[in-house]
Amino acid sequence: MTRRLACRGDSSGKALGIEQSRPFIEAAQELAQAEKLGDKAAVGLDHWAGYDAQPGLGVEMQYEEITWRCDGQEFSIGLDQAGSGPTVVLLPALSSISTRREMQPLQERLARSFTSISIDWPGFGMLPKPFVDWRPEIYEDYLAHVLTQVVPNPFGIIGAGHGAGYLLKYWARQERVVERLVLLSPTWRGPLPTMMNGDRAAFPKIAKAIDVPLTGPVLYRLNVNRFVVGMMARGHVYADPDWLGGRRLEEKLAVTRSPGARHASARFVTGRLDPFKNRAEQLEAAQRIGVQMLSMFAETAPRKSRAEMEALAELRTVKTVRLPKGKLSFYEEFPEEAAGIVREYLTADSTEA
Repeated sequence: MTRRLACRGDSSGKALGIEQSRPFIEAAQELAQAEKLGDKAAVGLDHWAGYDAQPGLGVEMQYEEITWRCDGQEFSIGLDQAGSGPTVVLLPALSSISTRREMQPLQERLARSFTSISIDWPGFGMLPKPFVDWRPEIYEDYLAHVLTQVVPNPFGIIGAGHGAGYLLKYWARQERVVERLVLLSPTWRGPLPTMMNGDRAAFPKIAKAIDVPLTGPVLYRLNVNRFVVGMMARGHVYADPDWLGGRRLEEKLAVTRSPGARHASARFVTGRLDPFKNRAEQLEAAQRIGVQMLSMFAETAPRKSRAEMEALAELRTVKTVRLPKGKLSFYEEFPEEAAGIVREYLTADSTEA
């Protein structure tokens, strides 16, 4: 199959000093105003107050946007920056409810010692997304753009879920390796293939069905309504069954309603965005990376996902920390514990990391 390389970023979208930058507090005020106008006004608003914000930490966030062009479409991607010191990039997981905001509790804590930059993946986040036939090559090209043009030569990179998988694939191909690489609940296989123990011929058809203008949105909504999102979160994402409620739940639901969200979401769920085809590919990529990596996951993570994380833990270049609580998004639910371990790894001598 011919690989389509039709994606590129706007060179003006640098992480530092971009014109669209605005203080985090202005974003909070804008969200508050949007909420007065109703939910529809808030949908698609990216620089919102920041979910589960921790005002007591006294961290100022700067909101920015980069422009990304892909398959003839142009759209904006959100980015948050905080702190000062060596630069650390935070990449969220890929899921129907994921955005860079899930990294915010961890980012705020790391901002005490580092310039922390969190950025969304194309097709995800809160900003509107024109239709693109999302595929792994796009995410590989996008990651290369971020790490060479938007935030070149960062000191460290933190990736969650499939974001960690794409980081492994990227750095396995590079001669120069980042100094610190953190994997949070690293995954390489989407929910449906994980549940069914492999790919199925029906999976790409499901993704295509959700693309269809009239029936697609209906099928999509049936799978991301309040009940389903809550059930998914309790079963796989958060340890506390009551953690995702109230404002947190409303903000997660708003992510699913963002214009164009269904296309990438459906491809992720059906395994069309998996960075590797099997466990062996992931392990081979990890073995080619010449740096001591930190892999973190919860002991109570979903069984099948945890089995893949344990396989990665067998490698000598992977330092593994198993947290006694949490599930896939332990870093979001228990950021203080996660930040302490990550900070220790980031600040350790290179021979000890």
